[in-house]
Order: sequence, then structure tokens, then C-alpha cells
Amino acid sequence: MATKIEPLMTVGDLEAMPEDGNRYEVIEGELFVSRAPGLTHQQVSTNILVYIRHFLDKHPIGKVFPTPGLILSEFSGVIPDIVFFRNERREEIVTGERLTGAPDLVIEILSPGVENIRRDRVAKRQLYGKHGVAESWLVNPEKRDLEVYRLSKGSLDLVARWKEDDELSSPLLPGFTCAIADIFKQ
Repeated sequence: MATKIEPLMTVGDLEAMPEDGNRYEVIEGELFVSRAPGLTHQQVSTNILVYIRHFLDKHPIGKVFPTPGLILSEFSGVIPDIVFFRNERREEIVTGERLTGAPDLVIEILSPGVENIRRDRVAKRQLYGKHGVAESWLVNPEKRDLEVYRLSKGSLDLVARWKEDDELSSPLLPGFTCAIADIFKQ
């Protein structure tokens, strides 16, 4: 008896998804569907984006974007919450209106739910490491903390966990600092 092999979803298949308020992502051929982020998620995202954007206005070393389409292969197209890439890498990763290569920094804000957490903590982190994202921040609004992962031998490994009374910094953004508590301001 032959084993039936399920076809993998492709980035091209994402174009056929309905405009129904859900977020559709394909990771290594597997379809992930989630709802639009809630207000707490959006507030945290906005806070981070504003702090980084303010820093980049004074130090124009790169670009930061919220929720861009990020295509990493034929079988992997995702929507990170925030990405940053250095100016010198623009030609390497920007194709038209899409990002088609690994940005320097990817920020994911955890949404409630087992599947959302599995997608962000496991599937996306593995995908980002495989494709060479240098650093990833995983922000947990519920615990009010932020984990930093850095690329090492093809995987993103945990290097720091910052709590509310800590100050955020990154070698990708030399001179940037932000109080973790400010990220979670409502």
C-alpha cells in the first residue's frame, strides 16, 4: 500500500487565502492561521516601533517596519510583528514591495494561545535561524519580559531574558537603549 504524501503549501498559495481578518503564514510548507492581534499586542508593538524609529531618526543606520510580508523560501512566507535591517543590506533583502531575505532583527510579540506560542517560540524561531536572521526578540506581554536570541551555527539561541526593571539594548542598534517597562506601557 502506498503512503499518501500531503502536498506542501507554498507562498504562492497564500495569495489565494481569503481576506477575512485572519493572518495566514506558511512555515516550511505548513499553514498557520491566527486572528488579528489584540489591543495589548498592538500597543506593545507600537511602543517598540516608536522607540526604534526615534533612535533611527537620530542614527539612520537602517529601516524598521511593522508587519511586513517576509518571504524566505517557496515554502515559507510569514508576517513578523517588526523587522529591522541595516541600510547596507537593503539590496540583498528587498524585492519590490516585499522582503525576500532575512532581516537583521525580527521581533515577535506573543499572542495568547498554545498554537500562537508554538508558532512564535518554535516554528518561526527555527525558520529565522535557518535563514540567517542575526537576532530575534520574543516579547511576552503576559509575563512582561523580553527574550533575546542570537544566531549561532544556524540556530537562534537564547542569550538574555530581560524583565521589567531592565534596560534593552542590542549590538545591531549601537547606542540604542529602552527601559523594558516602557515597552509595556498602556
